[in-house]
Amino acid sequence: MNFVENLLKNTKTKTIKLNKGKVMEKVKQKISEGNEEFQGILKEWEEQSSVMTLEKLPEFLNHLLNDYQHGYGTICHAIAIGSVATAWAMDKDDQGGITGFQGSAVMFEFMKKWDIGLKNVPFKLVNFENMLYPQYYDKFQKTITRSTWEYLQTKAKQNLDERGMVHPDVKKHWEEIVDGIVPFGYIVTEK
Repeated sequence: MNFVENLLKNTKTKTIKLNKGKVMEKVKQKISEGNEEFQGILKEWEEQSSVMTLEKLPEFLNHLLNDYQHGYGTICHAIAIGSVATAWAMDKDDQGGITGFQGSAVMFEFMKKWDIGLKNVPFKLVNFENMLYPQYYDKFQKTITRSTWEYLQTKAKQNLDERGMVHPDVKKHWEEIVDGIVPFGYIVTEK
């Protein structure tokens, strides 16, 4: 296979209409997660996203989507980088300048709003680097809040009522939760 055949095999074209009816074929670069080339592209995207402005954002998002032939995994990276670029651009606006605490709030809100199954359920993210600092001792205890425990009991009851066939171990686990047995060695706290 010669160079041109290989290039055509690994690219996808998109027709672009120019002024006065001229047509140009734009070649999309085919990318794959499992190679060093993609790691370089990803690093470039990350660098570009961190200095993004509102003025450059539309062109950058267009670049992420339309200059590459994405696969199952690479489109996830492109969407994530596009989201981060948008956050950086908005943060650089006069109304931006958020703190690290606010940045954490943005991340949690994004996770809930994107609706990846976290919209109405209790969840927790753990930064294990905090294990280096003794003041974070409480964050690593096996505790759940009363409201989380009540949610789990309600959900277990709902699952028992609505789901037909489930594995006997799962059914027993749900029944224990409904009966007030907190699973996995957790302790319910008031906070």
